[in-house]
Amino acid sequence: MYISEAVAERILELCKERDITVNKLCTISAVTQSTVNDIVNKKAKNIGIVTIKKLCDGLQMTVIEFFDCDLFKNLEQEIY
Repeated sequence: MYISEAVAERILELCKERDITVNKLCTISAVTQSTVNDIVNKKAKNIGIVTIKKLCDGLQMTVIEFFDCDLFKNLEQEIY
């Protein structure tokens, strides 16, 4: 799995855990719907840390908590 795929899966997982929609996450995070849709639909390949931080703020969690899960443990090496 690549990092962008793991981020997408993590966002969806956290929304499900908190019983919120992606649209609600956009609203509470002040991140545009199109940006988050591109992430969760795996169209975005280079997701900025500022965007992830905003999403974490909306989810009331730290960036460390966001990345502290099994999805990020064995990522593929990415060479472009």
